[in-house]
Amino acid sequence: MEVHTGLTSRFATQFDEHGLSPVEFEVLMRLARSPERRLRMSDLAAQTSLSTSGVTRVVDRMERDGLLCRHACPSDRRSLYAVVTEAGIARLEETLPGHLALIERWFTSQLDPEALRGLLGALRNVRDAVNPGATAGSTGVNDATSGD
Repeated sequence: MEVHTGLTSRFATQFDEHGLSPVEFEVLMRLARSPERRLRMSDLAAQTSLSTSGVTRVVDRMERDGLLCRHACPSDRRSLYAVVTEAGIARLEETLPGHLALIERWFTSQLDPEALRGLLGALRNVRDAVNPGATAGSTGVNDATSGD
């Protein structure tokens, strides 16, 4: 809990500097790494562990800010896709370098390469056990880019 709290606090401050909440940053990351930069709203909910109404509220807010848009699914009238816009990609690209620097400073540099590989493998195993939908809808994404 202490590690999570410490990292979350450092990340939240940096996200705030770019006008994003932690969940908005997560949504942008998950959409940007997905095929065609889009996910069904239900898959986005599964990946973020938000409820469907929680995802709707986040997508509504991000759509108002021009970071996302919604597209109807051509094969299923009941489904909608959340799609990251060029403005969303631009916001992510301006935020990501600082985020990666924080990860390097406070996480990856604290471990030697072998320990880091072992920890990341263990974290993937735990992720898959506790959140089997963590990569829902992200076909063609390998472990190296699966948002670990």
